[in-house]
Amino acid sequence: MSVRRTTHRSAGNLSSGGWTETLGRIGYMAKGVVYAIVGVLTAQLAVGVGGSTTGSTGAIREIGAAPLGQIGLALTAIGLVCYGTWRFILATMDPKREGTDPEGLVKRIGYVVSGVVNLILGLFAGQLLIGTGSGGGSSKTGMTAELMNQPYGLWLVGITGCIVVGVGIYHFYRAVNATFMRNYSVGDMDADTRRLARRIGQWGLTARGVVFAIIGIFLVRAALQRDPSETKGLGGALDVLASQAYGPWLMGFVAVGLIAYAVYCFSYVRYRRFAEPAG
Repeated sequence: MSVRRTTHRSAGNLSSGGWTETLGRIGYMAKGVVYAIVGVLTAQLAVGVGGSTTGSTGAIREIGAAPLGQIGLALTAIGLVCYGTWRFILATMDPKREGTDPEGLVKRIGYVVSGVVNLILGLFAGQLLIGTGSGGGSSKTGMTAELMNQPYGLWLVGITGCIVVGVGIYHFYRAVNATFMRNYSVGDMDADTRRLARRIGQWGLTARGVVFAIIGIFLVRAALQRDPSETKGLGGALDVLASQAYGPWLMGFVAVGLIAYAVYCFSYVRYRRFAEPAG
């Protein structure tokens, strides 16, 4: 028992300051920038003043095309790599004390997946920075097709889709119950700031839940139809919304939600509590 408490104390100290906390805060800033760009481009398309439906890689390309784009790409690459590294720290060193019970293991596996995705995005930004980035338009389809060709590949794609849908539902749960507020250092926030953080987080997580649910559904559909072209990413999910009745309204709702999620990420840069309280 004393070993367990010592481990937790060490993990808490690891996360309470220094380089690991810096990784997390830099990472949330980069993640917020990417989601803000996706949300703004989607909002512009929804109201008919330009814009486009794009995913994370498209947002990173927009950063590169902007004035001082090389600097923006460099900062984005560093930020996403920091965020991915921090997620791996959450998974391996367990500073949040998730433990090794089934629920804790699921969360820690989720941190690994998040870490991989963000490291890949950081690498993509780095490749664009040095001029070796590829088009990447069909990368998800190619990866899904390759996986489908493996033994039990269809099952793996289908199960992955179910997991992604589950992540979307979990986002809805977090939004409804505002469990994300536990991550804030509420002692540093006045009542108005806490109330605003709660509302922005609920809207942002709801929009992200919608997107994840759509991505997961199409992964399941790809497995059932044995068609990797059914795979959708963030941009593809927004395209699905645009093709529905009341598409502009749906896109507008999700676009504002994605911008809210970006603000939620930015708020974590300032107010997130990276260490669990001693218990």
